[in-house]
Amino acid sequence: MHKLPARRARAVALALSTAAALISVTNTAAHAAGQGPCDIFASNGTPCVAAHSTTRALYGAYNGPLYQVRRSSDNTTTSIYPVSAGSYANSAAQDSFCSGTSCVITKIYDQSSKHNDLTQAPAGGAAGGPDTLATANKAPVHLNGHKVYGLYIAPGMGYRDNSTSGIATGDAAEGEYAVLDGWHTNNGCCFDYGNAETNNKDNGAGHMEAIYFGSNKSWGWGAGNGPWVMADMENGLFSGPNKGYNSADPTIADQFTTAMLFGQANHWKILTGNAQSGGLSTAGIWARPSGYNPMHKEGAIILGIGGDNSKSGDGTFYEGVMTAGYPTDAAQDAVQADIVAAKYTS
Repeated sequence: MHKLPARRARAVALALSTAAALISVTNTAAHAAGQGPCDIFASNGTPCVAAHSTTRALYGAYNGPLYQVRRSSDNTTTSIYPVSAGSYANSAAQDSFCSGTSCVITKIYDQSSKHNDLTQAPAGGAAGGPDTLATANKAPVHLNGHKVYGLYIAPGMGYRDNSTSGIATGDAAEGEYAVLDGWHTNNGCCFDYGNAETNNKDNGAGHMEAIYFGSNKSWGWGAGNGPWVMADMENGLFSGPNKGYNSADPTIADQFTTAMLFGQANHWKILTGNAQSGGLSTAGIWARPSGYNPMHKEGAIILGIGGDNSKSGDGTFYEGVMTAGYPTDAAQDAVQADIVAAKYTS
């Protein structure tokens, strides 16, 4: 093998390094300039009315705050932004602010124009409060090779917004998705994200419509041993049209999972997918269970808890949105492709 002179070898190495850096910057800029999940939903007629993430911007042009942290040393707070419009979270800013002390996540900002921010959940009918706040650096992951932090929920933790704008109420149509850690779950009730009661109480069947993720079998379950994506519609976790067992709802084995729940008048469906590759699959499209038609949704937003502040669930949340209207198949597939393109890795 012919050996390059030392000076030329250094020049070649520098050129290769520069080219790699330019490719990285170009790829990041291209993603930032493109569409995010909420742009996709909006272009298909179902705009986001809530968009939450501690890992990235969910609109291609969003450059506002993603989440807020508070450090224990002096109880001051700071907000964490994307590194550029439409990009991944600036975890270096969090690391610098929290250096030498510990931090908790005090707020997850709504990136939509509705300002449906999530903050510490209060007491409810099932458990006292306020709930514990999540440790800010408990769930490090990477997006396209860049370190970011998820929201790590342990039993006793939870976030909520009872005074929202634009969220579906009554029997109005909506869509929800969340990207979650498929390996961090338990069988507690209830690790949810979505629509819930505004008074923190169990107000009866149909007063919720939220994504549940876990292996609780008190009301419903799917194939295998779980965990499963199910619909929490209050007084029931539904894996399909039947109360109890529905074989078409699969156990989730992927490290990063996409969970979707769409509902409209007497019509709902669950979709799941690997957040790192491939498309979505559906366990079915069904009529509402007996006692749940029409729905009586109230429009609060919960994360990590049930509608009555049941808070024994475990899970890690990376991103999620709620839409006005029932999303199209084209929108759901394009959003899944966008999630895969974000390249979640451990």
